[in-house]
Amino acid sequence: MVGSGEQTRRLLRLSLLVAGGTVLHVVESYLPALGTLPGAKLGLANIVTMLALVAYSPTDTWKVVGLRVLLGSLLGGTFLTTTFFLSTAGAIGSASVMMLALKIGKNSLSTVGISILGAVAHNVSQLLVAAFLTQSWGIFFYLPYLLLFALPTGYFIGTLTSFILRATPFFRKQEPAGNERDRQDLGRECGICQ
Repeated sequence: MVGSGEQTRRLLRLSLLVAGGTVLHVVESYLPALGTLPGAKLGLANIVTMLALVAYSPTDTWKVVGLRVLLGSLLGGTFLTTTFFLSTAGAIGSASVMMLALKIGKNSLSTVGISILGAVAHNVSQLLVAAFLTQSWGIFFYLPYLLLFALPTGYFIGTLTSFILRATPFFRKQEPAGNERDRQDLGRECGICQ
């Protein structure tokens, strides 16, 4: 059984991840789009998702992702708007693919590789929701252009996450909970960051 001190530290760290993700979500909403395509952003809040994936259970990661999107949309004034639904779809798609990649490719994929997969999934998920909302599959003509942005931004976010994992004792010392003890610190495996 986990002691109350350990439980308190875990909740504090998860709360800090939610707060950091919310701030990144709101700050990024005020930054201009990359290039001329709407929706082409850096994906800064995915740093928090990656950190939660490496340090905590999938359940805790979903809590961080859900609260980050909810609080970010409330503070950014986009709750229940089209932007909220696109953001939610991107976060769910990205987190799902990154969780799957971490589970399946834990010995062969680095943080950067997982981040790139998450960036691609984010764009595809958002386009699926946009196609549903507009009732047009023509929106997928944006996909090649969005992928041109997803690859370098996923690389950037993965590299930054690897740096944070290596540089911050907060995440290096974190023991995964429950039956997830076989997880590894992906930051140490990234060949780019060594």
